[in-house]
Formats: sequence, structure tokens, C-alpha cells
Amino acid sequence: MENNIDEEIKTEIAKNKILIYGKGTKSMPMCGFTKETIVFFDKYGHDFEVVDVLRNMEKREALSKMTNWPTLPKVFIDGQFYGDTDILDEMERNGEVKPLLDKAFGAAGGEEK
Repeated sequence: MENNIDEEIKTEIAKNKILIYGKGTKSMPMCGFTKETIVFFDKYGHDFEVVDVLRNMEKREALSKMTNWPTLPKVFIDGQFYGDTDILDEMERNGEVKPLLDKAFGAAGGEEK
């Protein structure tokens, strides 16, 4: 049986095409890695959400167990976990990010800036 935190996480992931679990908010990131991830997605022009888990250890632990990924931020695109910006930077160099976002948002979705 899932607990409320797991259900909350699954609901958040389902509601957002791009979801970043990080430290701080989109308007006030509280660590450089979260800020770097926000900047990364800003350039693509799609809506995304940042969930602050800085002071929510229960949620952070649940996310780490769910993803088998110990660090923040944790990025989900279209319901799939992708890691952090180290992974996304490599995917971007390989031309994998834009097609992934186009698929998630529909090819006519937001344009790159």
C-alpha cells in the first residue's frame, strides 16, 4: 500500500509535463543546481513546475527511493524520471531533449527561444 507522500508525488508528476523537485522555487531557487535546471528549461519555452522539497525530508526520501537517485534536483518529463541537469546536458548535446519535449507537449507546443 502506498503512503500519502507517494500518492502526492505521483499526482504532481501526472499534472506536470516537466516537473523539477529541487531546493527552493522557480522564482527563488535555494541552490545552484536547482537554478541551473530552471535556466535549462527556461530556454525551451515550455511550462514547467518546481516543487520545493528542501525542508520536506519525508518527500525527499520517498523521491530518492522511487527514483533510486540520491541527489536533487530530480527532473521528470512527461511522467518519466530523467535525473538532473548533468544527464539533461548530455541529452541536449546528443539532440535528445527537444524531440522529447516536442513529444510531451505536441510538436506544435512551445518554441525554443
